[in-house]
Amino acid sequence: MTVERSTISRRRALSGAATAGLGLPLLAACGDDGGSESTATAPSSSEPPGDGIPTADVPVGGGIVLSDERVVITQPTAGEFHAFTAVCTHAQCLVTAVSDGTINCPCHGSQYAIEDGSVVGGPAPAPLAEVEITVKGDKILTA
Repeated sequence: MTVERSTISRRRALSGAATAGLGLPLLAACGDDGGSESTATAPSSSEPPGDGIPTADVPVGGGIVLSDERVVITQPTAGEFHAFTAVCTHAQCLVTAVSDGTINCPCHGSQYAIEDGSVVGGPAPAPLAEVEITVKGDKILTA
């Protein structure tokens, strides 16, 4: 007696299961980033909302990355502050550092100018989007 094995791809099996209504629990197990999105963009718990960032925390000729807010704040020259999204335009990784006059993405080496967020190196196809900020006294407030 010979037994024939059916060769059904995983994609085809999942497609059939979904059609039969069996795919919902399986798809739910894949994860849902909807909840993590809202917490990732929420203000940092270490910095109370509305209190702002001290201007002294942003080095002249450099900047800081606020990963919880997904914002980079730079100070190209003394008293001149800019803010940009911290999401790289290449692969949507978060930039992690500001050094030597550039905002740097660790994923593929994209670099952006601290003055205007323009691309100065790497595979990034577009500049970082500007984020509105207000400087009040010695505090920087993001919108």
